[in-house]
Amino acid sequence: MQSEGTYDLTTGAGLVACPRCDALHVEHDLEPGETARCVRCNVVLARPRAGAFTRIIALSVASLVLLIGAMFFPFLEISRMGFGNQTSLFGVAMAFSEGPLMPLTVALMVTILGLPMLRSVLLVYTLLPLSRNRPPLAHAVWAFRLSETLRPWSMAEIFVIGTALALVKVAGLAAISLGPAFWAFCALILVNAASNVFTSATTIWDAIEDGGMRTDDRMPLRGQGLG
Repeated sequence: MQSEGTYDLTTGAGLVACPRCDALHVEHDLEPGETARCVRCNVVLARPRAGAFTRIIALSVASLVLLIGAMFFPFLEISRMGFGNQTSLFGVAMAFSEGPLMPLTVALMVTILGLPMLRSVLLVYTLLPLSRNRPPLAHAVWAFRLSETLRPWSMAEIFVIGTALALVKVAGLAAISLGPAFWAFCALILVNAASNVFTSATTIWDAIEDGGMRTDDRMPLRGQGLG
């Protein structure tokens, strides 16, 4: 690893690129509470926080618990003229598990539940050793890279908004009661927002490198591996 303030334009060692505008910056040591921003577009490059890795792990576990509850607990109940029916997301998926609509079941389970759960597991796998000041696990680079790839697809708020819009149209035809699974998804939005506050990809990549693992010669800002 390059010493502070030195860099190599040939390999990119000692430099960090802004994820938004690609402006190059010389890496420097940061203390907890300091923030590094792009000089061109002002986007946050790194924001080390003491204990951040432990908080992210706790939030990831909370996300898993909420997703499992959202899968099996009642999502909503619709009643009209004394007749009612309630279902869970798992029940909805199983209703389309046969015939030509089976791909819809797979898409529902994967996009709503599978990908967010997988991302939480990957974050725990990556950060658990780092939070204890231990070397990263064997596939930490692959796991964290995949978790970052899945980040745009792990948006519970999109599902909740879509459900709310659909319920507005149905509300005039029947009485609707929201179940625990719906509120679990609402809580999941808050948990994910808190996790994003503490998550800095630059910090995590740097901690993996400090643990002695290569990350395709990526050299982000140093001094941020503060789990």
